[in-house]
Amino acid sequence: MAKQEYFYGLGRRKSASASVRLIPGKGQVTINGKTMAEYLDNNKTLMAEVTDPLAAVSKQKEYDVTVLVKGGGLSGQVDAIKLGIAKALTVAHADLRPVLRKADMLKRDPREKERKKYGLRSARKREQFSKR
Repeated sequence: MAKQEYFYGLGRRKSASASVRLIPGKGQVTINGKTMAEYLDNNKTLMAEVTDPLAAVSKQKEYDVTVLVKGGGLSGQVDAIKLGIAKALTVAHADLRPVLRKADMLKRDPREKERKKYGLRSARKREQFSKR
């Protein structure tokens, strides 16, 4: 395997898109130039979810993670980052692919927001029906 500076992975969820770089390091996570805790407002649940792929293969302290994420809300962005990290790990170590697949971290969640239709209040909500 040729010596690379970093390993790349792209993750998407809803309208969020995250490009992830895994760089050999000490385990620091940077999202859009901020620390993970600063970007996610010290939300322990979201911070644990971001590092799930690294924890599943016991590589939390081996890689620094740099993320550029755009679009969507915080939850969608976290899922996009998670998928991007998992994909980058498979590029770095092809033998980890079965472990990450078994943990269900290599699938993209295909659910998207449904468009609003004309004549309705939202995608499916109608005006209230009155019998009389």
